[in-house]
Amino acid sequence: MARIAHLSDIHFGAHDQKIVDAATAWLEERRPDLVVISGDFTQRARVDQFRQAAVWLGRLQGAGLKTLVIPGNHDVPLYDVVRRFTRPLARYKRYISHDLCPFYEDEAVAILGLNTARSLTIKDGRINHDQMDMLRSRFARVPPAKTRILVTHHPLFAMPIGKGGELSEAVGRHDDAVKAACEAGVHLALAGHFHRTYAQAAQKMVAHSGGALVIQAGTATSTRLRNAEPQSFNWLHVRRNNEMELQVIVWDGAAFRRASHVEYAHNGKEWASRELSDPPTVGEVARGRM
Repeated sequence: MARIAHLSDIHFGAHDQKIVDAATAWLEERRPDLVVISGDFTQRARVDQFRQAAVWLGRLQGAGLKTLVIPGNHDVPLYDVVRRFTRPLARYKRYISHDLCPFYEDEAVAILGLNTARSLTIKDGRINHDQMDMLRSRFARVPPAKTRILVTHHPLFAMPIGKGGELSEAVGRHDDAVKAACEAGVHLALAGHFHRTYAQAAQKMVAHSGGALVIQAGTATSTRLRNAEPQSFNWLHVRRNNEMELQVIVWDGAAFRRASHVEYAHNGKEWASRELSDPPTVGEVARGRM
């Protein structure tokens, strides 16, 4: 089994240090096999924000925690136009990681991160054809029994992001990206960007999308909240490529606590879910009803 902590949208520069410290302590105590951070380390890609992010990431790594990280659109300068178009991720490479498409593999899982942040878009993301080829080739060498996990900042699929169920924009080159993920045999697709927790089978979102389970993380530490959701991150127990557990860990105003615990199993045709606990919804936790 692999225990994976999935955090996203840290947003140093628009963060709450108390929440950052609480998330760090939670991770240091539980000691996941891997910490995945799916982008937006900073709020405006400024040097001081990247330095704060680097100190935090260094603390996790100094505690012996393995990490896999990718940039988000907020890690590309917005107002520094020259830097945005000539060296969009230079500061990310200097302070966070030079590898924009990291790969991790152990005896249980194989995980590929793909950078979807682009200079030409303010908030939307794209995947290019070289990355799609990388996705296919990386996972082609992975033994069938291992769980293949794809990590992006922008989700491959359009997501319900509002209370009325309105959908977000899908990642650029959506059709080709979904086809590549399907051909690569992706079991789990992890992303962030929308500051909303969400889990759904890919085939219920888009036709001919393969057997992946799509899992979104909320914002872990930012003060920029949406839809009354508190800060949160995901705690995954991946037992095998067709069976896993997802816990959403939320900030209740004083500490991070479990808000939901769901088991997912794939029967060869589709993903089925089963609640393992009966907590309040994330929104209710934000209003202090836990």
